[in-house]
Amino acid sequence: MKLGFLGGGNLAASIMRGLRAKNAPYDLIVYDIAAERAERLRADYSARTAPAAAALAAEAEVILLLVKPNQAAGLLTTLADCDLSGKLLITAVAGLPLRFYSRRLPGAALVRAMPNTSSAALRAVTGLTAAPGATPAQRETAGAIFSALGKIIWVEESDMNALTALSGSGPAYFYLLTELMAEAGAALGLAPDAALFLARETLIGAGRMLENGEESPAGLRERVTSPGGSTEAALRSFAADGLSAAVGRALAAAAERAAEMEREFGA
Repeated sequence: MKLGFLGGGNLAASIMRGLRAKNAPYDLIVYDIAAERAERLRADYSARTAPAAAALAAEAEVILLLVKPNQAAGLLTTLADCDLSGKLLITAVAGLPLRFYSRRLPGAALVRAMPNTSSAALRAVTGLTAAPGATPAQRETAGAIFSALGKIIWVEESDMNALTALSGSGPAYFYLLTELMAEAGAALGLAPDAALFLARETLIGAGRMLENGEESPAGLRERVTSPGGSTEAALRSFAADGLSAAVGRALAAAAERAAEMEREFGA
């Protein structure tokens, strides 16, 4: 299957790397306005380069749109002049709903993807949603492509802003918590490098425990919280400072901003 990448940035590189690691049988084609980016992907992942977006669209069976929101409209103007009948267009452009594409590309089957930045480590979770015209086989293809980055979940498009708030932006929340824990550890007297090491490795270890899936987050938390112990003291402090409400407000703010971006870019 011929898989075309419109945009040759970090996400394109991660997808190609993941597909090559899985020995997935795709013929990879890339076009980027910066020729050096396309050339780097050609060299690193045995991709072919296309001379123009229209040439890529004519050849590829699946087209991945991996550009910034302000570049998408111009590319869709180009694609509107192409015959996209039977082709699958997968967009990972932030803030653009499926209706933005369906109005401009009535012949294409459409899937929208929201990966997160852990795609660089092939440990992403990607939310996927499909327009009604996408066939089960096309949905399966989209899922297989983004499974190369990690794990996937299919949702309704009405849930995409909540997904963006939770998993799309989510890595930043854990990075911030790691920063704050390291700073607090240093304030308690640890060397800054040691504090950062301990905070980072503790987060990684906790993630591995969650990944096992044998216990819920609440169950794992309860297992390490001895009555009257130091962990309980910290959790009581979190509760007193309103951590639960703060997290709820933060995710609501992220979801609302995602909705605003849809209104701004998708108008």
